[in-house]
Amino acid sequence: MSALAKKENLPAAAAAKPETNVLPFSGKRVSKIDFRRAGLAALHNVVPPAVVLALILLVWQVLCSSPNASLPSPHQVWTEAYDLIAYPFFNYGSQDIGLGWRVLVSLQRVAYGFGLAAVAGVIVGAIIGQSVWAMRGLDPIFQVLRTVPPLAWLPLSLAAFQNANPSAIFVIFITSIWPVIINTAVGVRNIPQDYRNVAQVLRLNQFEFFWKIMLPSAAPYIFTGLRIGVGLSWLAIVAAEMLTGGVGIGFFIWDAWNSSRLPDIIVALAYIGIVGFALDKLVAALGKLITRGASAN
Repeated sequence: MSALAKKENLPAAAAAKPETNVLPFSGKRVSKIDFRRAGLAALHNVVPPAVVLALILLVWQVLCSSPNASLPSPHQVWTEAYDLIAYPFFNYGSQDIGLGWRVLVSLQRVAYGFGLAAVAGVIVGAIIGQSVWAMRGLDPIFQVLRTVPPLAWLPLSLAAFQNANPSAIFVIFITSIWPVIINTAVGVRNIPQDYRNVAQVLRLNQFEFFWKIMLPSAAPYIFTGLRIGVGLSWLAIVAAEMLTGGVGIGFFIWDAWNSSRLPDIIVALAYIGIVGFALDKLVAALGKLITRGASAN
């Protein structure tokens, strides 16, 4: 035993160990960002679409570069519609505004119509899903109504509301509500019987059952219907605005067609596709957040 160990009355092995500063363990794991893995994931998600897009633009440029081509080439679209691409939020007057402002106007109408359809669709779907007879009686009717094109509702909505803006909102509502109702009803019908038994044991009232049992269990089905509905909403508003007028993106396309501005139409179509893709991903992300990844797709 060493002199240091005798002096301190410690074991030799303990005395031989050098002093170290030991930090208390907090119980939390230190999260490390794997930049290499994140970079590889970004490359896998970005490079293939970028390559395909470049090939499409190349083929498009080759096919439409001749003077007799009926459609403008990508270079012509960039040259003639540069202001719409580079400055989406310019404002030179009531109708001379950028596509960004027009998209926002259309999104406002979609928010009203789709918001109403989401609330009404979930409530009606939950009621129908609770009753077998209601499901059998109403499901065929809903299946028929959901196949009616959006523009077929427009004359009736114009006759009822006598105004373009509420008519467009109604078209969005009536077009997007059916998938929400149908998917919610199916989700409610598929609630496990064990959950219903637990609700009976706890003596939950109808509101508590709806909020604590029904909505969490049917959430994946509900968000599947909402994703379908938001896509139909965006399709419906573009079609409705072509006939009702205003400053939305749909009316811009129709006005550009009447003025033979094909490059402007192509740019507007790109805006519509990007916004529709963003809306779908937004609803999907919200569904994954609420259902903790259990929602479909």
